[in-house]
Amino acid sequence: MEHQTTPSSSHNPSQLSWINLSRNLLLAYQSFGVVYGDLSTSPLYVYTSTFKGKFKNHHDEETIFGVFSLIFWTLTLIPLLKYVFIILSADDNGEGGTFALYSLLCRHAKFNLLPNQQAADEELSSYKYGPSSPQMVASSPLKMFLEKHKRSRTALLVVVLFGASMVIGDGVLSPAISVLASVSGLKVTKTKFNDGELVLLACVILVGLFALQHCGTHRVAFMFAPIVIIWLLSIFLVGIYNTIHWNPKIVYAISPQYIIKFFIKTGAEGWISLGGILLCITGSEAMFADLGHFTASSIRIAFAFVIYPCLVMQYMGQAAFLSKNLKSVHNSFYDSLPGPVFWPVFVIATMAAIVGSQATITATFSIVKQCHELGCFPRVKVVHTSKHIFGQIYIPEINWILMVLTLAVTIGFQDTTLIGNAYGLACVTVMFVTTFLMALVIIFVWQKSVPIATIFLLFFWVIESVYISAAFLKVHQGGWVPLVLSFFFLVVMYVWHYGIRRKYKYDLHNKVSLTWLLGLGPSLGIVRVPGIGLIYSELATGIPVVFTHFVTNLPAFHKVVVFVCVKSAPVPYVSPEERFLIGRACPRPYRMYRCIVRYGYKDIKKDDGDFENHLIQNIMEFIQMEAVEPQLSSSETSSFDGRMAVIGTRSLESTASLIFSDQEDVSGIDESIPSSRSVTLRLLQSSFDDENPQVRRRRVRFQVPNNPGLDHAVREELLDLIQAKEAGVTYIMGYSSIKAMKSSSYLKKLVIDIGYSFLRKNCRGPAVALNIPHISLIEVGMIYYV
Repeated sequence: MEHQTTPSSSHNPSQLSWINLSRNLLLAYQSFGVVYGDLSTSPLYVYTSTFKGKFKNHHDEETIFGVFSLIFWTLTLIPLLKYVFIILSADDNGEGGTFALYSLLCRHAKFNLLPNQQAADEELSSYKYGPSSPQMVASSPLKMFLEKHKRSRTALLVVVLFGASMVIGDGVLSPAISVLASVSGLKVTKTKFNDGELVLLACVILVGLFALQHCGTHRVAFMFAPIVIIWLLSIFLVGIYNTIHWNPKIVYAISPQYIIKFFIKTGAEGWISLGGILLCITGSEAMFADLGHFTASSIRIAFAFVIYPCLVMQYMGQAAFLSKNLKSVHNSFYDSLPGPVFWPVFVIATMAAIVGSQATITATFSIVKQCHELGCFPRVKVVHTSKHIFGQIYIPEINWILMVLTLAVTIGFQDTTLIGNAYGLACVTVMFVTTFLMALVIIFVWQKSVPIATIFLLFFWVIESVYISAAFLKVHQGGWVPLVLSFFFLVVMYVWHYGIRRKYKYDLHNKVSLTWLLGLGPSLGIVRVPGIGLIYSELATGIPVVFTHFVTNLPAFHKVVVFVCVKSAPVPYVSPEERFLIGRACPRPYRMYRCIVRYGYKDIKKDDGDFENHLIQNIMEFIQMEAVEPQLSSSETSSFDGRMAVIGTRSLESTASLIFSDQEDVSGIDESIPSSRSVTLRLLQSSFDDENPQVRRRRVRFQVPNNPGLDHAVREELLDLIQAKEAGVTYIMGYSSIKAMKSSSYLKKLVIDIGYSFLRKNCRGPAVALNIPHISLIEVGMIYYV
């Protein structure tokens, strides 16, 4: 992951500008293999997909000039003007994509439907955008309307999820069309491969591509950029050759008047052909979606100075060739290649198609992870394939689903034109959604006037609506595929999101009254056994119902209780120094605390085995901080579970005053440590650690700081915490079964009892997702009637 850093102030301005330029040039080079693999391979199939159906009767020089003029202005207005010059400026702390825009909107207005958001989240350093704080944004009638009406906020979320669903659809269609188009060059060889053999070869390549995803791309990533650069150089030189050799007059087709002549001559059939022309901009969304790996300047440099001129020249050369070879429209790219360069270009085209497919698959993994972090996708296994390259992830379930769907599309259609109809509709729909969200960002985030946002919206919506209308005319010719895929994933995501929201509301309405808990006294009316009990809940405040359910059925609990809430904040990243939010759930004698662990939607949740140690360290620091900062403590009942402090996470090795020793757990028993566990249980723990070294936790022993001025009550509390830690940590989670109430509507019963229940039973459990050691876990069974 590349992050923009500020150069040292010791450099003079000229040195700083040179350092920034060299860094952006390096990132621009790296971006070729990640961002532009899909966009750069579109010349393989654009003209072939355009001249299909009834439109194949319009094979003449004037029509071909009109098609090239449309391609040129489409490339100029959408990728260059819209994305490079406007949308790349709307990053969320360096991150781009649909969810980045939605995150910005949720921080500047109360559009968020996700639960457990707090005012403390607004104090995160990454929460602010630009020079002003979100709290300073002036209210407007449009903002008040959207915030007031829940249906409008729900509609906004559905639009975002629909865009995300279409991105997942791209992950199915992009590998299919790219690989199938690249191998189609074998049709013009002496061997004359038939369609069945080409489909079989494409399927073999696709299976190999998906089978190698678990290895990650970092091992071959160094080859990606050179492959795409060689590919771009090849098509640029071929384009120049074809333009000079076949028809130099094609240069005049840059004039928009050829577009007018095109539609006058072709009429409705020309309108339908736009479904093929729009394929020239497929992959443009990647410039914004992959922004987090690079910088806006590097992506602008790469597109404006390399990608754009290479693509324009290649499309110009193909048009020049077709204007003199009208019968070659069925396989225009490979037919336009000069004989001596056919095989080298064929090889590099196939490799470039694989690179483009790889980038699309990785982007699909990324969007699924973001959906999950924002509570809009069932829990899946996320594998981080590289220790050095941030953001390289692999999701096994999604990978195999994509492979099956991609093979089904490839075998089912066996034609790049039909797949292109589907792919074009998916891409332009994502662009349509991005334009809408960007208009809202202009109003609420950039604080520009509504007329400016309206001009932006209408200008690009008119252009994209023209292409969408043409794409929808081909729904029966393959365009139905992205609609079916996006509808399926949209239903899955919304049902999951609806289910967790209903569950959270149940927890919120049934949480235990703090007054009732205080009335029980410090002992809670039950036996307090040595050790620490970590109660996991989605509640950011209040005592969860799972706690009372546990103590009601088993009237004994740990001496130290910590209510843990692991949640996602509407920001891309939360710095380690701001990750833990610590506070009291009850007065000091109760030994009950609350810990909120915050992550961003792009953060990596590492299983480093130190969570327990970091948690205890932060609670100890909170106890000491509370002693010297009276505003953190209060005798008022209402203040408990309200005031919380951000405790900066430091390296365990750097807090020598709190640590006595740090060593790996080993088999055997240290009798010097007071423990409530029997010898048998401790032997069982040692045996489990030996058999499962991957879940072994470091043993960090804490000691009370040697501070003569430390208050006696604070020292006693710290000692109790240390002894409880040495006695053992137990994780308590609710194992919930959610059912709709009998009075609910049939639709709600269908969504909750069938849809959400099916997803919950077939996705990863919360304990596995949170890397909780199985041997220390207690699950409390509960039924939620929502």
